[in-house]
Amino acid sequence: MNIFPAIDLYDKKAVRLFKGDYNQMTVYSDKPWEIAIDFEKSGAKFIHVVDLEGAKTGKTPNLEVVKKIAESTSLFLEIGGGIRDMETVKTYLENGADRVILGTSAVNDEDFLKQAVDTYKEKIAVGADVKDGYIAIKGWIEKSQYSLEEYLNKMQGLGVKTVICTDISKDGAMKGTNIELYKELSQKFTLDIVASGGVSTLDDVLSLKEMNLYGAIIGKAYYTGAINLKEAIEVCK
Repeated sequence: MNIFPAIDLYDKKAVRLFKGDYNQMTVYSDKPWEIAIDFEKSGAKFIHVVDLEGAKTGKTPNLEVVKKIAESTSLFLEIGGGIRDMETVKTYLENGADRVILGTSAVNDEDFLKQAVDTYKEKIAVGADVKDGYIAIKGWIEKSQYSLEEYLNKMQGLGVKTVICTDISKDGAMKGTNIELYKELSQKFTLDIVASGGVSTLDDVLSLKEMNLYGAIIGKAYYTGAINLKEAIEVCK
């Protein structure tokens, strides 16, 4: 299983939200690329980046920071947050991103999703952010009409390879991840599933690894010191 340490960007800083709430934001660094360098020193091969401003505006306000992370490390960089058109996908892929994650736009604009997948294949991933069993959109503010299972079936059918599945109720709460959910998904789908939200301990990491999941995102647990990134990467080898 691959470990994806995470950096969330807002106003060119590395931040974390509590359960997706923009009013409960902690700033960790005004030099996010330095955190990325630390990830690499700990043995990371991947990095998961989210532009929280982009998620709200549909723009790329933190593009320069993303570029700097890509230039400062050799990490495989995936980026999400408000990517709603082919131009933005192209911009990120031309500025150091290896994979682009579509969230709200994948739910609301199937033509765009198909075009992106047809054009860029496995360089397109989809975020499945789940709230009360349904896919949440627009920075987790709205609930869509799709249940998680319906949505993943649809993504699989459209040729999407990688899905980042976040249980919003667990995100940033440091109370453990939704092991049952990921177990169920790993048995039902052939997608590369990345577990996200509430990965708080080494035991969480080990439990997810046993399911043979493709990946797990470590966010707040890294910043609080609850998980030693080097150890987490080692146990997943």
